[in-house]
Order: sequence, then C-alpha cells, then structure tokens
Amino acid sequence: MENKIHIGLVDDQAIIRQGLRYIINSQPDMEIVMEAGDGEEAVEHSIEAKPDLILMDIRLPKQTGIEATREILKQCPDIRIILLTTFDVQEYVFEGIRAGAIGYLLKDAETDELLEGIRSAITGAAIYKSTTASQALAQFITAQQIAPDASVLPAQDEVEALTEREIDVLQLMAYGRRNSEIAEQLYISRGTVKTHVHRILQKLGVEDRTQAVVMAIRQGYVK
Repeated sequence: MENKIHIGLVDDQAIIRQGLRYIINSQPDMEIVMEAGDGEEAVEHSIEAKPDLILMDIRLPKQTGIEATREILKQCPDIRIILLTTFDVQEYVFEGIRAGAIGYLLKDAETDELLEGIRSAITGAAIYKSTTASQALAQFITAQQIAPDASVLPAQDEVEALTEREIDVLQLMAYGRRNSEIAEQLYISRGTVKTHVHRILQKLGVEDRTQAVVMAIRQGYVK
C-alpha cells in the first residue's frame, strides 16, 4: 500500500518495541521506519528518518521523552508525537502538551485504541484519551496556580481570533469549570455559555473541550 504512515518507536525496553513493531507492521497503512532506546538516540534517529509520527516513551535514559519531544519538534515541527507511559500522571499530560506532543496514551491501552490514536493524530487531532487526562489538565493548572494571560493571542494564520468573552470562557474551561459554574462566575446565562463554547470549538477547529484546552495551552491562553 502506498502512502503508509511512517512511524518511529522510542522505548528503552526492547520487548515493548518488539510488541509495538509487530502490531504496527501488521497494519496495511503503517510501517516502522526507526527505533531508539533512549532520548538522545530518539532525537538523532528522528532527525535522520523524519517519520510521520513517533510513539515516545516518557521515562527514558539520558534524556526524557518530553525533553526529546521538545528537541525533535524544534528541528522537525511536522512530526506528530504521541507520548506513551505506564503512569497516568497529571504532570505528564500538561508537560507533554507544553513540549508539543499531539497525544498521550497509556501503554496498557487496547490495540484498537492505539491504532485509532495513530490514525487520528496523523489528521491533526489531539489524542488525550487516558482515563484522567481531562481532569489532569484542569487539576494541574489549578494546583500549580498557573495564571491565564488574556493578552496572548493565537497566531492569526492558525486560528480565528477569539473575542474577550470567549477567552474568559476558554480559560475557565481550562480550570475544569462546568457550564453552570462558568455562567455563575461570568454572570451570564447557561445558554450563552453553551453558545460561546460552541463558537470556541469552531474557531479552534477542535471537536471537544479537552482538545480546546490543549489548544488553549499551546496558544498561550493558559500559562
């Protein structure tokens, strides 16, 4: 099959890479084109092979997966990176987004979920489907008292500019607030909040609130 998805595997455990290699190479639309066992190798091999997508372990020798992700995307910004980990930890979700990863999956995810995640990530969709990913984003932002900055706007060539009120709503979404709580805090009706959320999703080009928060972090709405 032509136009296969070229994939890189980065994990310090050979048996994990072997299992993933078997699963991925059995797909007619996917092919493993590079492997690495530590963060430094990941950066070097990724720059050489330039895969479409990398499955990146977070806990790696020499350089963490998040550090490697940040370095790879500086030099090859078109590569999609999905972080893989055994641990569903809040900091990993947030720092992964900060580093530029498009996704986050647990290693014990079902095969179908992994393959679906790869295919979705290639289209540009954010893949944060672990059981606590949405809560982790809000909890980490709140726990660290990360202040939003309404003066930071997204690049005009990337998304349609949000209004000041939409920015207010988006920031509260990032803190995990429900529509009723947003309405109460901003002194507007729930219906108005629902309308703002709908417009935010449309402008950011995302499908759900989690993806909207991911975009908000990347675009600087949430610091």
